[in-house]
Amino acid sequence: MALKDILEKLTPVLIEQVMKQQGAGKDTNKEGAKVAVLKLHGVIATGGRGQNLNIDSVKPKIDAIAKMSDLKAIALDINSPGGSPVQSRLIASAIQKLATEKKVPVYAFVQDVAASGGYWLACAAKEIYVQPESIVGSIGVVSAGFGFPKLIEKLGVERRVHTAGKSKVTMDPFQEENPIGVEQGNKLRAAIHDNFIAWVQSSRPNLSTTEELFDGSIWTGSDALKNGIADAIGDIDTTMKAKFGNGIIFAKPVTAPAGLQDLFGMMAEGVTTFGNAIGEGAVNAAANRAENEVTTQQYRFK
Repeated sequence: MALKDILEKLTPVLIEQVMKQQGAGKDTNKEGAKVAVLKLHGVIATGGRGQNLNIDSVKPKIDAIAKMSDLKAIALDINSPGGSPVQSRLIASAIQKLATEKKVPVYAFVQDVAASGGYWLACAAKEIYVQPESIVGSIGVVSAGFGFPKLIEKLGVERRVHTAGKSKVTMDPFQEENPIGVEQGNKLRAAIHDNFIAWVQSSRPNLSTTEELFDGSIWTGSDALKNGIADAIGDIDTTMKAKFGNGIIFAKPVTAPAGLQDLFGMMAEGVTTFGNAIGEGAVNAAANRAENEVTTQQYRFK
């Protein structure tokens, strides 16, 4: 039997064994009522082999919470500078669906930052708790890039792009900025911004509709209480015990180690592919960490 065939048969068995050892998907706390803690830390983006927040990385945790019994509430532990609006919506919707099925309230707890997509996630909750120094808000949409037309001209490089459809390539960084592309981008950002505003307002119907709240501004946790985008100062432990009693159990969903499925999947493709993928994975991981740091840095103060 070929190595690939052997590994393909072993992969599901090995993953199952690891998950059994760690209690993944099992409800091991039978002695009391529970608050499930869902950790949502990092940049919201696809890929990243489990290092980014996206529906693929969060869904296994949601599924594990769904199997818990005696659940009193879901606490979102949020520390995110934002990212993809699509992934933000998918995660937030999955959380609300889970809460509806379990018939429990959701509470959001912000650590350092819940900005942009991070705040989108917080709005999946019934109440939002912050620290006085937390950075909250940034209800806006941004896209950024670079332009290099003068650089390649200086280097004597000729850029050749051929399209069918005048709007197919409108934001090529190696060509002068195209007014059509700028207009397209403005329309896309405005549409996504409208959706973001609608989501926040549906989550917090008593929120003031002042323009400043939705212009991308950020606030400290203390100021967020004043303008209504947060409800109170509080941490998970103190707040949840005050609501449900000191005997509450904080249950964190356990899943297979991050990247395990990817690891065995690569092994099933053979040793050569495995080696190449590891190299590629290292580069991707470094790039993701750099992106995470750059995105988070804009909300960091020392």
